[in-house]
Amino acid sequence: MAHKKELRIGLIGTGLMARTHTNGYKRSGDFFPELEYRPVLKTVCARTEEKVKAFAEQWGFESYETDWKAVIARDDIDAVDICTPNDMHADIAIAAAEAGKMVLCEKPLARSVAEAQPMVDAIKKAGVANTVFYNYRRIPAVTLIKQIVDSGKLGKIFHYRANFLQDWTISPELPQGGEALWRLDAEAAGSGVTGDLLAHCIDSAMWLNGVIKDVSAVTETFIKERVHQGTGEVQKVTIDDACIFHCHFENGALGVFEATRYARGHKALNTLEINGEHASLRWDLHDMNYLEMYDHADDAIVRGWKRILITDSDQPYMDKWWIPGTSIGYEHSFVHQVADFLKSLETGEPCEPSFENALMTQKVCEAVINSANSKSWKDTGLV
Repeated sequence: MAHKKELRIGLIGTGLMARTHTNGYKRSGDFFPELEYRPVLKTVCARTEEKVKAFAEQWGFESYETDWKAVIARDDIDAVDICTPNDMHADIAIAAAEAGKMVLCEKPLARSVAEAQPMVDAIKKAGVANTVFYNYRRIPAVTLIKQIVDSGKLGKIFHYRANFLQDWTISPELPQGGEALWRLDAEAAGSGVTGDLLAHCIDSAMWLNGVIKDVSAVTETFIKERVHQGTGEVQKVTIDDACIFHCHFENGALGVFEATRYARGHKALNTLEINGEHASLRWDLHDMNYLEMYDHADDAIVRGWKRILITDSDQPYMDKWWIPGTSIGYEHSFVHQVADFLKSLETGEPCEPSFENALMTQKVCEAVINSANSKSWKDTGLV
C-alpha cells in the first residue's frame, strides 16, 4: 500500500448516506487494487460530539470535528464528502471548492436551481474534481442497460417509465423536521418525493435515454399538518408526498414517472422500463441482480421476456466480485462510485454525474414542482 497516493477524506454527516459512502471508501481498495489512489478516513464531522465520536470510532476515522468549517480549514484534507441535509449542501460545497478541496456530494445537488447553480460555478472556477452520488447508475444491471441502449440494439426508443414507491410516511403521528425526519421538512429538503426519490429516476432516465425537454406534473400532500420535531408545534406540511409526471424526451420518446411515500406495502419499489423499436428492457431494485429483456429479433417460437442474471465477469463491475451465480447488493453501488471517482483522478476525466450534470436533474425536478403548482406544462430549459 506504500506506493498508493493518499486521498484524505473529510466526511460531513453521520447518517445513512455517510455510512454508505464510508463503506465505499473502506472497500474500494480491497476490490479495485489496481487504483493508484487510496482513500484515507481523516476526519468525520457532525454537530453532536457524542454521536460523531462514536461514528469515528466505529468506522475507523482518525479524528472528528463538530464544525464543518474546521474540516475545510484543515491542511490534511484533500476531499470533502457532503452527507448532510440538503439545506447545507451549497454552503459546504462552495466553501470547499474555494479552499481547493475536491467535493463529493450526496444527491440531490441542492434544494433548488438557485442554490445549485452557484455550486457548479464555484466548482468550475476552482477546477476541482467532483461528483454527485446518484448511485443507481452503478448497479451492474443498470450499467448494462446503458451499454445495450448505447449499442443501438433497442432501435428508436418510444417509451420510458419509472417509479419509486415507499410507504413510511403514512401515519399522521409521524412528525416532520429535525434529526432523521428532515426529509419531511421543506426548509431542509427543498421538496418531498420529487427531490428525494424522483431525482434518482430522472438522473437514470437522462443518463439512459437523453435529455427531458418538458414536463406536466401533479403532486399531492395527503397529510396537511404534522407536529414539528424541533419545535413541538403543529405546522403545515409543505413537501410533496406524491408526484406523477409525464414528459417528452429530446429523442422523441414519452416518459411517465411516479413517486410516493404512501404506497402501502412498498418499501423501496424502484423500477424502470424502456420500450424501443426492436427490443425492451426493464429492471427492479427488489431484484437488482436481474435484467429483463424482450428482443423481437428472437425466433417467434421462443420470443418473450427473459431474465438475465448479472453476475458474470464480463458484465459491468462483476469481475471485481465473486463467482458467477453469486450476487451483490445495494452497498456495492457506492463502492463502484468511489472506485470510479478514484479512477477519474488518474485519467483526468470527470466522474459522472458531475455537479454540472446533476444540475440538469435539479432543473427537471424544479420544472416538475413548478408544473404541479401552476397546473401547466413547463420546459426544463435543457434543450
